[in-house]
Amino acid sequence: MHVLPNPPTAKGSAAMFTGDVFIDVIHPADPPSRMRVNAVHFTPGARTAWHAHARGQTLYVLEGSGFVQSRGERPVAIGPGQVVTTPAGEWHWHGAAPHHLMTHLAMWEAPESGPESEWGDQVTDDEYPSV
Repeated sequence: MHVLPNPPTAKGSAAMFTGDVFIDVIHPADPPSRMRVNAVHFTPGARTAWHAHARGQTLYVLEGSGFVQSRGERPVAIGPGQVVTTPAGEWHWHGAAPHHLMTHLAMWEAPESGPESEWGDQVTDDEYPSV
């Protein structure tokens, strides 16, 4: 058994997020494990840029209200206790609703080689739900 150090909360990069997002690393994929887990805290209206994961991603909403959207689909509202799975290579975004905080666990497996994720354009205000 190992009790891991508690790394400081990090602010999400402006290249990958719109608005204020804070990330707590829970599991950093220490070899031989390739599993990564982060708690991601979105302030109202904050969201990821469009992105895709090499091996997919699972989200578990802990609190608040938010949205997820796959490219070409309509945004879907999410709330506490909901699980969202995104298959490998599917372009999507996720974030808080306009007037609510939202925290989710983000879980994904790093590939044996190559990039874990590909990041694209920011989600525009026209793409983001205003309700």
